[in-house]
Amino acid sequence: MAISKQYLKSKPICKVTFSIVAEDAKNVSLVGSFNEWNAKATPLKKLKNGTFKGAVDLPTSASYEFKYLIDETVYVNDEAADAYVWNTFAAADNSVVTV
Repeated sequence: MAISKQYLKSKPICKVTFSIVAEDAKNVSLVGSFNEWNAKATPLKKLKNGTFKGAVDLPTSASYEFKYLIDETVYVNDEAADAYVWNTFAAADNSVVTV
């Protein structure tokens, strides 16, 4: 799992690229506070090596909670997250990315 950040010079936006290795998965989505936890809003693209990857433009000076949703059933945190926060609704930690 990995997160890379590219800050734009012309706008207060950061292009954040998320990736997760899930070789046996059919589909992976990125769900989080930036897309209202919508499983269909941010699908990741599967690469030949079994990694799923995608990018999201996020406004800077903020933190966002997120998880990966694998095959529409399993939620996974990112081990490269900037932090983790407890989510009472899910009774589990969420990953956090800060830009």
